[in-house]
Amino acid sequence: MASTACFLHHHALTSTVKSSPLPSSSVLINIKPTQLTCRAQKQTSSAVTEESLSVSRRLALTVLIGAAAIGSKVAPADAAYGEAANVFGKPKANTDFLPYNGDGFKISVPAKWNPSKEKEYPGTVLRYEDNFDSNSNLNVMITPTDKKSITEYGSPEEFLTKVDYLLGKTAYFGKTASEGGFDANSVATANILEATTKEVGGKPYYFISVLTRTADGDEGGKHQLITATVDGGKLYICKAQAGDKRWFKGASKFVEQAANSFSLA
Repeated sequence: MASTACFLHHHALTSTVKSSPLPSSSVLINIKPTQLTCRAQKQTSSAVTEESLSVSRRLALTVLIGAAAIGSKVAPADAAYGEAANVFGKPKANTDFLPYNGDGFKISVPAKWNPSKEKEYPGTVLRYEDNFDSNSNLNVMITPTDKKSITEYGSPEEFLTKVDYLLGKTAYFGKTASEGGFDANSVATANILEATTKEVGGKPYYFISVLTRTADGDEGGKHQLITATVDGGKLYICKAQAGDKRWFKGASKFVEQAANSFSLA
């Protein structure tokens, strides 16, 4: 069997460029034409047969690959903006918080916060604080009570007046002028941002969000989240807080989730 094969011969590209700067019209480029040479060849029947078998094998392999692709399901590697794609389809564990089981309560503690032995409030059984700023911390207090439910303290706002020591005490009691947003003879303020009642496990809980400010504060105030409930003659209180500046730099995530995760065990 005869066939025709064509061979493309490329000749070297030669150009002559003068070393001194000249206008573009002075650059000489010589290009030799490409030559196309064709000659007849004779192929044996065995070569044709081998080529046909090779093509058949390639087609069979293509069909197998296509069938495998159709039969397999690939999990989508979806990711929210700013997060890494989960290319292997496995659930991502939340490593920002660690579960903590205490005496009658449980809470999620920020993983990068450290335990502290400081006991700032009566009945403190747990305290954690941020590695870089001790103003960001959480406390759990358990104290005896004669109440059978948190609602017996009155509304969330009324309850707060009975535990106002949680908001901090001022060491200055002198007279001051009215300035910087403070009334005369006042060096601290507390504004309730939210006060709600929620039910968890059949028991009512108070959730109170307070922004406190002091005249000598350098954080622009403190966001303090208080979660409280009553069980078995005990008042359980969780207070998590962060300075106003750090609050808007990401600390709100850790404070809010810690306070919201607190519940009876």
